[in-house]
Amino acid sequence: MASNVNPTVRRRRLGQELRRLRELKNMTAEEVADKLLVSQSKISRLENGRRSISQRDVRDLCGVYEVEDARVVDSLMQMAKDSRQQGWWHAFGDIPYSVYIGLETDAASLRVYEPQVVPGLLQTRAYAEALINGALPETANTDIEKRVQVRMRRQERIHADEAPLRLWAVLDEAALRRVVGDPQLMIEQLEHLVAMSELPHVTVQVMPFNMGAHPGVNGQYAILEFPDAADSSVVYIEGVTSDLYLEKANDVQKYSVMYEHLRAQALNVDQTRQFISEAAKAYARERA
Repeated sequence: MASNVNPTVRRRRLGQELRRLRELKNMTAEEVADKLLVSQSKISRLENGRRSISQRDVRDLCGVYEVEDARVVDSLMQMAKDSRQQGWWHAFGDIPYSVYIGLETDAASLRVYEPQVVPGLLQTRAYAEALINGALPETANTDIEKRVQVRMRRQERIHADEAPLRLWAVLDEAALRRVVGDPQLMIEQLEHLVAMSELPHVTVQVMPFNMGAHPGVNGQYAILEFPDAADSSVVYIEGVTSDLYLEKANDVQKYSVMYEHLRAQALNVDQTRQFISEAAKAYARERA
């Protein structure tokens, strides 16, 4: 495995391999948990890559699955060791959505629908700071700055010289009309949004209010796809206290189809740029 693969992806790959070994033995997660005297939820978390996997965990699971090839066991234990290394985001301390950052860091493409705000990867620093201040009013200034720094660091994937992240964002009109900060800040944010949409690997579309009901009314979600075929796509749904990650092929397919409907119903790229520019002009008139 290449040394530049981040720990979140390593854990996913190791978890997928452990799930494959369990299924080859026709065992349920509950049966494995009973043999190891651990909870079923631990086995599930190990397999979905949401928690670190120790070499001892790997050794015990290989014993249950009767893996006789020492090279396979050694390889899996090395993967477990590597998966416990820290990604760049760990330098910022406890980040609530660190699993998502790990996935985003390694993704080849990202499709996102945002009904309320400008997507994080397309935010200006001022917009991000005002947004986090408003969304988390009881958060200390140092923690707000840390979150802003992480958001700005994430944006480096968009501006990378090699293999930049392919981003497709559909925004509800509400994201443009909601005043985050003040009108001048919104003008700068919308102008930045137009500029970002002109990058060859960034596509932005707006879903106007007059479109009425559409497949995105249930809320925000993102679909991440990876360069390695071994890494399955992931649907990410952000929550207040916990996030949801969907990896089953059927779930990903449903959200992908829903996203295609969103793209088809939203304004096209040229119409979107014009729409955003008109919104910026409206803020300028309000400021005058």
